[in-house]
Amino acid sequence: MKKIGILFGQERSFPQAFIDRVNAKKVEGITAEPVLIDKVIQAAHSGYAVIIDRISQDVPFYRAYLKNAAASGTAVINNPFWWSADEKFFNNTLAEKIGVPVPKTVLLPSKDHPLDTSSDSFSNLAFPLDWEAIFQYVGFPAFMKPFAGGGWKNVYKLNSPEEFFEKFNETNQLVMMLQEAIDFESYFRCYCIGGKYVRIMHYEPRNPHHLRYAAQHDVSSEMVEKLEDYVLRLNQALGYDFNTVELAIRDGVPYAIDFCNPAPDADLHSVGQENFEWVVETAANYAIERALAQKDGEDNLTWGTFMQEAVGKAVRV
Repeated sequence: MKKIGILFGQERSFPQAFIDRVNAKKVEGITAEPVLIDKVIQAAHSGYAVIIDRISQDVPFYRAYLKNAAASGTAVINNPFWWSADEKFFNNTLAEKIGVPVPKTVLLPSKDHPLDTSSDSFSNLAFPLDWEAIFQYVGFPAFMKPFAGGGWKNVYKLNSPEEFFEKFNETNQLVMMLQEAIDFESYFRCYCIGGKYVRIMHYEPRNPHHLRYAAQHDVSSEMVEKLEDYVLRLNQALGYDFNTVELAIRDGVPYAIDFCNPAPDADLHSVGQENFEWVVETAANYAIERALAQKDGEDNLTWGTFMQEAVGKAVRV
């Protein structure tokens, strides 16, 4: 019997619905359940063919557990090694390389020194930075946000250099990025599962939280195809099995705003019944697909084309 486990935290509607849906399909040799961890022994098999990870971004213990599981052949959704290395600023860089438009973005060093460092630790960093060139490149209004992590924590909308410096002084040891504000006409949040299944959801981030998925934007079928193409390009390059991509359309151009959400919101009360049904059904089918293909003792993780190509070009000396 191959087990599919789901590792989760406070959320309730999606994990149980996912488990019930997998088991309702009655695929021979496949069962789903919540992950149960009573010990973590190095190199020991997890007991699961597939684990869907919904919480390790907040719990380092779980992240280490998932890497150990992956080493023995568990197909972890999403790849815990890649997710540990990934961050939003790199995402933007990769998006440019694969032809997906993104807002102009600059990485900023933390306002305060990280722990156990001093000014001597920054011998290679100019002081002051070339703020004039940075502001000229990004422009105002702009958003300042952490270069890694999710949600709307520590996100600032800024209208001038003076406002920037005022808010930058509040960021302490966070590494931030300054990003062009896209004044959009329409906005979409898109699920992508397995690098091939896409659900384009009309979205309005300026609405109250409970009304954000109630939006309805008037766009052409050609634009919808372009949105889907960009979602697939990004997820295949990054190697995410379960992600959301947010796209804002300005002057007919879709800009990828946020596409590092490997534990995206899938709560029934947030995304609505139709979107919830799609994500439960698609995730269940994909997890079964991965379980059937999984082989103990082998690498069953998804690696994006960026990593595959980098490894293919590696030179051994």
